[in-house]
Order: sequence, then C-alpha cells, then structure tokens
Amino acid sequence: MVGTPVPETGSDPGGAPEPSGLTFSDVTSTDGTRLRAWSNERIAGPGAPTVLLCNGLGTNPYTWPALLRPGCGVRVVSWYHRGTGGSERPRHRRDVTIDDFVADALAVMADAGLDRVPLMGWSMGVNTAFELAVRHPEKVSGLFAVAGVPGSTFASMLAPARLPRGVAQALTVNAARVLKYAGPAITPLAQRLRMGRLGVGLLTHSGFMFPTPDAEGTGRAVRDFLTTPVDWYGHVALATAKHRRVPLGTIRVPTAFVAGRWDVLAGARDMATAAARIPGATYVELPATHFVQMERPDEVHALLLDFLATVEG
Repeated sequence: MVGTPVPETGSDPGGAPEPSGLTFSDVTSTDGTRLRAWSNERIAGPGAPTVLLCNGLGTNPYTWPALLRPGCGVRVVSWYHRGTGGSERPRHRRDVTIDDFVADALAVMADAGLDRVPLMGWSMGVNTAFELAVRHPEKVSGLFAVAGVPGSTFASMLAPARLPRGVAQALTVNAARVLKYAGPAITPLAQRLRMGRLGVGLLTHSGFMFPTPDAEGTGRAVRDFLTTPVDWYGHVALATAKHRRVPLGTIRVPTAFVAGRWDVLAGARDMATAAARIPGATYVELPATHFVQMERPDEVHALLLDFLATVEG
C-alpha cells in the first residue's frame, strides 16, 4: 500500500481551481487499484485531531464546506471511491462492494500513518465505517455517522413516504438498475449541466435537497460528482445494495448519529434505532435532507467538534 504525493496543480480532479490547502495524493489499495486520496491538513489548524472520512458514494471534499474553512479544527483524510474523481476502476470490471471500500479505507489509513482514528461516515460511507469498526475494532476510536445507516441502506430509503421496507428497497434497487443500464444515454446530458446559480436553485428547491448557505460550493460539489459516468454509479450502487445490516453488539467506542428529518436516501427512523442499540450512542435529528452537512454546516460541525472532544476525553 504505497502512497504517492501529487504535486499541487491548482485544480481538483474535476478541473476547477482547488481551495487553498486541499491536497491530493495517490494510494494503492491491496488489490492494486490506485485511489485518489485527499486531505485538508494545510487548513485544519495546529493540533487539530484527525478523522478518516468515509464519504458518500462518489462524492468529494466540496460536500463538506465546514471542513474547507481555514482553522476548521479537524484534520480530514479521505479518498475518492473506485472509478470516481481520479480513482481507478478495478482492472477487471466486477462488483465493487463494501468489502472493497473497507480495504481502501485501511490503505488510506496506512498511507497517512494512522494506526487508530475516529471514523466519520456519510451516506454509504456509514456502511463502510461500521463494517471497518466491526472487523478491525483496534483501528477505530469513534464513529460519527451522518445521514447513513449501518447496512441495509436501500430498505431505509424513501422514509418520508412511509412505504413498507420491502417496497422501498424494490423501488430504489430498480432505480439503481435503471441508472446502470440507461447511464450511457444519461451521462452526456448530465455532464452538460452547468450547475450555476439557476441550476443549484432548482436542485435545492426540489425537496430532494434544501437550500445551502454556499450555493457556489454546492454547484462545485455537484459538478465534481457529475464527472463520473452515471452507469458506474448505478453499477456500484447495485453492488453495495447487497450489504446487510452490520451487527452492532460489538461496538464499544463513542458513537454519534446525525440524521436529516426529510432524508429520502437514509431513513432517520433507522438511524435512531441503530443508535438505540449501541450503549451510550447519541442521536441528533436536524430539519434537513440527506445533504445535512451542506444545508446546516455549522450545526453538524459543532456536533463533530463535541464528538471529537468526547473521543479524546
């Protein structure tokens, strides 16, 4: 597992000027897949505690605006998922599973010299974080879960519609299947979306996502996301949909859940029940969607800082 620093080029993998201090590097996972890792270490501030971020599927640093502010007080180490944002697809096209993401997380940790660290997960990254914690408890000192459930994610989707779990899972899995097979036709249209002020305004008033304090940053996050072919997202989503619930009985580290009340991609009710099954876990529900850390960045960041103080204490 070898990490290769990438010289500062003034641009992120999506081609836009990068925020000052955000750095990228190459890390090789156990199966030889090259990953694009990133960190905010230059802007975190002196003495900032480190977290490993298991990000949402195919997402990027710009989905965490509070962590890109100078002096944010948290050093983040993370990476782009396989086939997204400059990370390679596996050499032999096959399902990319949560097992692969766990291996990738361990590779990024090793490259950064992290023996034991708090994990922060968002969306499908919560699956990765909890799976890693169960398999390698010696590597994990805390779990901060944002808008995600530890397994059986697709059954928790569409929660605001109050559909039966089986119906919700069937609908969302079939939606991912449509993305996989219709992706080649959808991708050229998606990649032509400019996501300027008008596009962001339409998206953040759609109900799927609420308005954010930083519309420009939101546009950047979406543009970066859309650089990946839609069919690859569908392919990976279908594979990760098979990830079953993680057994929570062995979790013995500080754990916190932050949910969005109107989240259609990770049900708040399922997050609350997961928190109730872990001794001492906390649960906070905010009036937000799946993009809670973009819509309410200050509140989520304050919760993260409080959590890290608990871990350190």
